[in-house]
Amino acid sequence: MKKKNIINELFNVEDKIAIITGGGSGIGKIITEVLAFSGSKVYITSRKLEVIEKASIEINAKKPRHKVEYFCSDLSSEVGIEKLVKHFEKKEEHLDILINNSGISWGAPLGKFPYHAWDKVMTVNVTGLFHLTQSLLPKLASKATLAYPSRIINIGSVMGTAALADGPYSYSASKAAVHQITRILAKELARQKITVNALAPGPFLSRMTEFAVGNKEKERKVSKNVPIGRIGNPNDIKSSILFLCGPGGSYVTGAILPLDGGIHVATGPEIFE
Repeated sequence: MKKKNIINELFNVEDKIAIITGGGSGIGKIITEVLAFSGSKVYITSRKLEVIEKASIEINAKKPRHKVEYFCSDLSSEVGIEKLVKHFEKKEEHLDILINNSGISWGAPLGKFPYHAWDKVMTVNVTGLFHLTQSLLPKLASKATLAYPSRIINIGSVMGTAALADGPYSYSASKAAVHQITRILAKELARQKITVNALAPGPFLSRMTEFAVGNKEKERKVSKNVPIGRIGNPNDIKSSILFLCGPGGSYVTGAILPLDGGIHVATGPEIFE
């Protein structure tokens, strides 16, 4: 009984209301599952209706405390964001947790990176994230308390931290911007009892990374470049989310949590090896 009470005291997210963008696949779906199965009321959104519909049906079949609800939205446009916010406002009076997970990538060799690809990635990964966040601030602030601050968690990337020359130039720049926005908002929103943190994942299996880690051989090859010797797994995400969203994480803000197996501190061979 004591053990259960301690865990509940630190990681309880029951009946918290959450929005997860891109919550139907990859890291977003992992977050949807952990919050839903821990008792939160979760809304997922994506521009791909079939993806979030399938995810909600799958999760709801396992009978979480609250049904996962979904609505289609396009975070690459101001109109799309306004529709999302208005839809949510009709459903709920406040918001406890916002997970900004939606993102796109583009890779091409230096010298052949297309002009339009830069703007497309930045619009979704940075502009959309920022505008949705500021649009939902009244809902986030309305019931935030010292005992339970509202939470914003942005999904960044190790590519926004380490100088990895893999070709996704606009993606890397966008994730570095996400990390900086996280720090700025953490400073500005602390007085409103809202914490703002980010995850900076390394290689995890998702639709975006399937080309690189989509089978055991590819996974083994990529794992050789991870200091800890493996790619990330769902529990790495789930435990971090429960920490940052639960009571035990209420004093943490402005953190960029590296979930990368040590990639962000891997600097190559020792100079005097």
